[in-house]
Amino acid sequence: MKYFSYLNTAAEITGLYKGQQPFHLFIKDFFRQYKKYGSSDRKQITHLCYCYFRLGASFKNITVPEKILTALFLCSEQDNEMLARLKPGWNEKISLSVEEKCAFLDIPFETLHVFPCTDELSGDISKNDFILSHFTQPDVFLRIRPGYRQSVLHKLEQEHINFSLPAENCVALPSTTKIDSIIDINKEAVVQDYSSQLTGALLQLAKPMDLPVTIWDCCAASGGKSIMAKDILGNIDLTVSDVRESVLVNLKKRFAEAGIQHFTTLVTDLAAPPVNLVPGTFRLIIADVPCTGSGTWGRTPERLSFFDKKEINRYTHLQQKIVSSVMPYLETNGFFLYITCSVFKKENEDMAGFIRENFAAELVKMESIKGYTVKADTMFAAIFRKNM
Repeated sequence: MKYFSYLNTAAEITGLYKGQQPFHLFIKDFFRQYKKYGSSDRKQITHLCYCYFRLGASFKNITVPEKILTALFLCSEQDNEMLARLKPGWNEKISLSVEEKCAFLDIPFETLHVFPCTDELSGDISKNDFILSHFTQPDVFLRIRPGYRQSVLHKLEQEHINFSLPAENCVALPSTTKIDSIIDINKEAVVQDYSSQLTGALLQLAKPMDLPVTIWDCCAASGGKSIMAKDILGNIDLTVSDVRESVLVNLKKRFAEAGIQHFTTLVTDLAAPPVNLVPGTFRLIIADVPCTGSGTWGRTPERLSFFDKKEINRYTHLQQKIVSSVMPYLETNGFFLYITCSVFKKENEDMAGFIRENFAAELVKMESIKGYTVKADTMFAAIFRKNM
């Protein structure tokens, strides 16, 4: 029966995967080597693998195929053909909540080991709600750019795309939605997680009367925060930097699509002070720093099984170096926006304390952005004003 074949293949793949690369790349390589699987087979097997990873270190006392079936049950919200064939009694309970499903299986939910290092979570994160969010694939979000709301919504409606509006210019879409051929990406709308969009409220706090605003997006990556700063603050004098030159090449392409023409790029490793910059230059520094990414593991659930707790301290030390390198380039009364997509206290509240204590920086606002309530990433953001 094909379902047993799917289970065994998914068990084989998860056994081969050792976490050295993102799983989506690993499984593409697997299917490239074994071309006997059709598109429907690949889709089914991939889904089973991701369900398996969503259980993290739970259910170590059962076989891998049994764990995959259990994961499929816990992660499904609608009737599932495989469960209907192999576990019809389970499929009848498919609409229950995860906690109710655990009770049905006689497994106390609190004994599951889904998320690692829960003792390290930021204080205002709801442990149970956050863990539960990992059983569901997060949505994809668009941020509609100024002037394009009507056209974007019209295009989505014309194509009968299922979407919701969690905020006026934010569109939530199912994770499988293909939008590149519908929306002019980067010009009309930017693919940007809802929680990431909410950091824009802190950018508003830095809006001055004098223009243009000098901004340094010091860990720019794909440039999403820079585009949002342009949309919110308007006339800006923008500098972007990253340690990877290839990333800045892609960023330039994205800026061209977004209509951002005037900016300065800098390839620099912020573990040491940058060169070719004048201290006190910038009104606003955005530091969306490298981190564990623990608030995004709903999208990459393999990380639940392969995370090493030592990474928390490694990233914290890197974050301290980056902040120490860039703060001298902030002007007096300028704003420093610190962002992570982590849920760990050491990367979040503790780093906010480090910034206040070491750089004469007044904390204006700090918050955990709880995306786990809306099928989005969970992030942390804090904005400071430099006093001297």
